[in-house]
Order: sequence, then C-alpha cells, then structure tokens
Amino acid sequence: MIERNDPCFCGSGKKWKKCHYPEQPGETRDDLALRYKKRYGILLKTPEQIEKIRNSCKLAAKILDTLCKEAKEGMTTNELNKMAERMHLDAGAIPAPLGYGAPPFPKSICTSLNEEVCHGIPNNEKLKNGDFLNIDVTCILDGYYGDCSRMVAIGNIDEEKQRAMDTSYKCLMESIDICKPGVMISEIGNVIEKIAKENKCSVVDQFVGHGVGVGFHEAPQVPHHHNSTHIPMQEGMTFTIEPMINIGKRESIIDPDNQWIARTVDGKPSAQWEHTIVITDSGYEILTTV
Repeated sequence: MIERNDPCFCGSGKKWKKCHYPEQPGETRDDLALRYKKRYGILLKTPEQIEKIRNSCKLAAKILDTLCKEAKEGMTTNELNKMAERMHLDAGAIPAPLGYGAPPFPKSICTSLNEEVCHGIPNNEKLKNGDFLNIDVTCILDGYYGDCSRMVAIGNIDEEKQRAMDTSYKCLMESIDICKPGVMISEIGNVIEKIAKENKCSVVDQFVGHGVGVGFHEAPQVPHHHNSTHIPMQEGMTFTIEPMINIGKRESIIDPDNQWIARTVDGKPSAQWEHTIVITDSGYEILTTV
C-alpha cells in the first residue's frame, strides 16, 4: 500500500499526502466508500443522500433562527420548545431529540442555560436579563437528519459569558475552515484548543461532534480537544462540529436526576455553537445555514 510520504501515484511529483491522499491508485468512488465503511465505520454519502441531508439541515437552521429571534427576557424555554414542535409539524418533520436515548429525552429541543454545557431540558423558568443559552435543533425530514445550535444573549451579559460565546463561535468557524479531503479529524481539535487557550478558556472533552445525516449519531466522532483521531476527511463525509467552551474547568457533571443535563463542575459559564458540514471535492459546505 502506498504510504503518505511516497510520491503520488498520479505522477505530479508531489508526496501522496499533498496530492491525492487519501485515495489509492486505481481506486473507484465505490471502492473508497467501501474502504471507509470497513475501516472507520464511516458512510460516505451519495449526492442524492447529501441533497436530502441538505434539506433537513436547512429546515433545522430555519427553526433555530426563529427560536433565537424569539428568545427574550420573560419567555420560558418551554415556550420555545412548543414553537419548535409547531414548526416541525408544519414542515412534516420530526424533532430528533424527543424520546431519544435512555432515559428518553423529554423535549423536542435542547436549551442549555448559563453553566449548562449541553442537553439542557426546556422548562417553565423565565429567561432573565444577563442569561445566555444555547438552543440546539435537530430535525428528521424525509428520514434524514440536520443538526445545529447557536448561542443567544438575553439582554446584557457579563464579560465571561461574552468571552465564552465569542470564543466558541471563533473555534467553530476557524475549525470548519481547515476542513477538506485529506485533513485529519484530529486537526479540528488542535485548532479549537489553540483558540480556547488564547482566550483563557477550556475545551470540554466529555462530549464530541459526530457524523450525522442518515442517522442522528454516526461515525466518526469529532473531538474538539487534542486527540489522536487520525482519520483523513473525504468527500461525502457529513458531520457536526460543536465546540463546548468553558470559562473555568473543562469538566462537567451529569444531573443525577434527569441523567441528561451536563453542568460545569465549577458553576462557570459554558457556550457552544454547532454546524453540520459536508466535505466536498475541494473543501467543505456548511449545510446548516438559513
């Protein structure tokens, strides 16, 4: 088998890793898809599947955009949840979180408030000035999944919350920007850790991004911290990047009662942004845009 530092089989004179990596000499698209499925458990999507995933992602982004605009002081996250349910119903879609997992998740969206890292459960507590929250929407449309989340500031937030929110967004966008065929999944975590350190934040390593599209959670896992997931990205891969950035320690504690909500171990703020992307022949496409 050709090695990464060998001359590329195409005759360009470049090293394989700088040219046609991770393709093999004479390998067809079907051969490559089979190799990724057998070696990594990763499903390289067909153009037809990508179009279906794109449609679901567009709906998820539309619902998320509406919820973020409606999230204001005095509103409850249960009210946001009810809005999301209506929008899914009107679109002929299913909210993926509802009933997912064990114990079954009880709501149609996740709303993670202040020190909640992820998997926050909508309730009747009113949002107040100084809060910030992550709203996470995952749709199933025509059997395909779209997944995204965004931060919302309620009124005026303090410096720590603003820093967490800004840092998480920068981590997301700059890590997406390196994505293209041949780049290792592990490089995403390297970008995120560097930005977090520069902004005096920590990166949650308890939760990861993930493949998505045909299923809610597919291979590969996409760690946001330094890691050894040396899997080369390839055209047709669809996955989320969703860095969770803490002001204090990176650790979180799962609520022992509902077994879902993760909160920072020190009560400090946590922020997260998320997109679903597809790897194209020369780079990436963000699927969860309005």
